[in-house]
Amino acid sequence: MLYLMLRAGNVGLPNVGKSTLFNAIVENSKAQAANFPFCTIEPNVGIVDVPDARMARLAEIASSERILPARVEIVDIAGLVKGASQGEGLGNQFLANIREVDAIIHVVRCFENDDIIHVAGSIDPARDIEIINIELMLSDMAQGERRLERARKEARTKKEAQVEVEALEKLVPALQEGRPARSVTLTEDEDKAIRPLGLLTRKPVIFAANVSEHDLATGNKYVDVVREVAKTEGAQVVVISAQVEAELLELPEEDRKEYLASLGVSEGGLQSLIRATYMLLGLQTYFTCGPKETRAWTVLRGMTAPQAAGVIHSDFERGFIRAETVSYKDLDETSSMANAKAKGLVRSEGKEYVVQEGDVMHFLFNV
Repeated sequence: MLYLMLRAGNVGLPNVGKSTLFNAIVENSKAQAANFPFCTIEPNVGIVDVPDARMARLAEIASSERILPARVEIVDIAGLVKGASQGEGLGNQFLANIREVDAIIHVVRCFENDDIIHVAGSIDPARDIEIINIELMLSDMAQGERRLERARKEARTKKEAQVEVEALEKLVPALQEGRPARSVTLTEDEDKAIRPLGLLTRKPVIFAANVSEHDLATGNKYVDVVREVAKTEGAQVVVISAQVEAELLELPEEDRKEYLASLGVSEGGLQSLIRATYMLLGLQTYFTCGPKETRAWTVLRGMTAPQAAGVIHSDFERGFIRAETVSYKDLDETSSMANAKAKGLVRSEGKEYVVQEGDVMHFLFNV
């Protein structure tokens, strides 16, 4: 099993703040932000450290030489316009880039600014969301119809192709009716069969409602509209301000919390987006720590101790014996592994143990 790194795609109409947000949250990113459509042509890719205050405390306890946080890859993709599925704007080039991500961060403009043009001439989040949803569904429908035709031919001689046919015979009619692929219930085998298609509307979505700094804490009428749309799609909403994220970059680390507090919020947009995305994808974090390093590892909720060990190295999973485990809370309160052991808080967990959020683990294994 490979080390898990979340890959999320920043999408939306032109001039909604996608690239500004990307520049702000991706260290040393080079996405160009300008006031005209199709400013972003090639997708910009950046690696972001997942903010986690627990790591500094663990490094202090273990006297670690370095800290290695979990990481997220963020892809900033060119703005999508009506007709993209038929090649308008950057069309299929844009859509191909989205197919590679695990989750979609749909940035929606929820701010008014006469100096920043809107491609449709007015601020209307519901309309903007619908434009993108329709284009994604049209693209999925065209791809699904083509693949279904081929899969039916393959199913005559390949038994495994029949599962894909059954899945597509559920998905294509739904898309033709204007329903996203994620609204269709598939069996585990069916879902696995169509996964290589990278259907856009089957990917989980978070709406990032981009507001001005004055509306960051309370939202506004446009954010309310996004929340209503999200309810119908079973999606999550995170209120962010690309403007604030950009301003945070200019501040020393010690001043950032004070600035956010002055705006009525406790964390920046990056933390909010990552937390929401982890929740949406069923991800969680466990830690390893020692004198050399404190490190965060991303795993799926429900993973057993051997599976979590395998995220570090496949040999760890194959030769797993047991895992010495303590919760972050207990280790923080006792201030050392020795104290935690003395109080009976360090557990010896076997192969059936399901890893919990914030576990600090040391694996014993045979090579």
